[in-house]
Amino acid sequence: MDLIENPDQAKRLARAILSDVAMYNKEKVEDGIKNDNIFDVLEEELEEGRQHFFSRVSPSLNPEIIYGTAVVDVLIKRAGKIESTIW
Repeated sequence: MDLIENPDQAKRLARAILSDVAMYNKEKVEDGIKNDNIFDVLEEELEEGRQHFFSRVSPSLNPEIIYGTAVVDVLIKRAGKIESTIW
């Protein structure tokens, strides 16, 4: 399988992976936002997604930054309506 070389495709893949993490772990996301420990609560799921992402994307695209940005955009920003002390 060829690695993704296009930054837009890589960003779409990262958002898709994290949308799945959010969809299949709604309670964990809510609890993690409410208790300001989302990265601890979703550690396994985020690492599994990261490994999948890194296996599909060229290292030349700086996948750590793309994946990290998607984590914030998909898991954190979309959870803005959940009550939390972090905002």
